[in-house]
Amino acid sequence: MGIGVSLLLVAAGAILVWGVTGSVGGVNEDAIGWILMVVGVVGLVLSMIFWSTWAGPGYWSRRRDGYADEAPPPGPGY
Repeated sequence: MGIGVSLLLVAAGAILVWGVTGSVGGVNEDAIGWILMVVGVVGLVLSMIFWSTWAGPGYWSRRRDGYADEAPPPGPGY
């Protein structure tokens, strides 16, 4: 689950909790809204925790020192 999906779940849950005033028989909209918000917040926190590990270990700390050409140097006359 990414950040966008997490924010979408939080928004949908908030709409169900505070925005919907009608009722559907046998369905508690408030409970569904709170569940969606909790799942969205947990997904958002986990996305932020694992944000740096998506690129692989040490991706940001490795840097190349320069350019290395694999071909031999050109001979005389080039």
